[in-house]
Amino acid sequence: MNLYVNGEAREVEVASLAELVALLELPVARIAIELNREVVRRGEWERTMLKDEDRIEIVHFVGGGARV
Repeated sequence: MNLYVNGEAREVEVASLAELVALLELPVARIAIELNREVVRRGEWERTMLKDEDRIEIVHFVGGGARV
C-alpha cells in the first residue's frame, strides 16, 4: 500500500498504525502521530487500520533546554 509519512511517499506492507511504528523502528514513548489530520492516541494504534494513500505525520519529542 502507498502511504505518505511526513510528506514522503512510501510503499509498505502493514495493516495497522502500530505495525507501521514497528516497521519504522520508532521510539514509541517519544512520538505523537496524526493520521489524515486527526491525532491518534497511543492506545488506539493497534486497532487503527491504514488505507492506501493515508497521510501520516509523526512528531518526535526531544528533551533538553536550559538549566535553571
